Amino acid sequence: MQQPEALTDLDAASTRTSVMKKLPEVTLAFWIMKIAATTLGETAGDLFAQTLKLGYFLTTIALFLIFVVTLVVQLRSHRYNPFFYWTVILTTSMAGTTMSDFMNRDASAKYLSSGATSLGWGPQGLGLGYPAGAAILISILLVVFALWRLSGMTFQIRDIVTFRGEALFWSAILVSNTLGTSMGDFLSDSSGLGYAGGALLVTGALAVLAVLTKVPAVPNVLLFWIAFVLTRPLGATGGDFLTKPVAKGGLNLGTAGSSAVLLAMLLGLMAWAQVRERRAATA
Repeated sequence: MQQPEALTDLDAASTRTSVMKKLPEVTLAFWIMKIAATTLGETAGDLFAQTLKLGYFLTTIALFLIFVVTLVVQLRSHRYNPFFYWTVILTTSMAGTTMSDFMNRDASAKYLSSGATSLGWGPQGLGLGYPAGAAILISILLVVFALWRLSGMTFQIRDIVTFRGEALFWSAILVSNTLGTSMGDFLSDSSGLGYAGGALLVTGALAVLAVLTKVPAVPNVLLFWIAFVLTRPLGATGGDFLTKPVAKGGLNLGTAGSSAVLLAMLLGLMAWAQVRERRAATA
């Protein structure tokens, strides 16, 4: 008569573990939503900083505060909610866009649109340049990963169920999205590849990573984080391709229109992911 009780206890433990899951499964749908969110992060960040002329400094402060608010909601949630999770991804992408621009750019002519005399209100940017900015961000990201490893927490996002583990995860996400923006801007502006060429190069690199997932000797956790960083320059170059003038190799669709379309797409994907989560819970 004791066996059914033991099974009930195991089922209850399994249920508690399922409820505690705060992060999504890494599937093809995950990567599609990541690219959509990072592309929207690029166009929306440029919309506020450049089109609306708020400048990188003020926009970075505002977007970082929005990121903190969305992160608090995510951290206080007791289980994975696609709307909460992907909103934080979006805000890290938007904040990462303007943080990268503020670090790397300044008010020199090469960063200003025709006829403009400033990048907006406040400090005009640090002007570190893409190589120096990327070196600083890589160093910060390595420090985050070192602290993560010293903490003894898992790098497998599907197994992250604690507040400390999630805090480390989101710290790495914010820095990696900022780093990815720097890489994307470098490919678009300084590499000579242009927006479409930069996007194709990153797509090719992601395809190589997909093949390497079949190689047992290569850790999938390492491939995940490399891919996570690389999807950000894909979003950056893709966003620039949509919004920049035709003379510069873009489609000139504008930051507002492109952001609206991408937001509608991302909201649709969020709703689809929410339906899937509910179906999985009832099953």
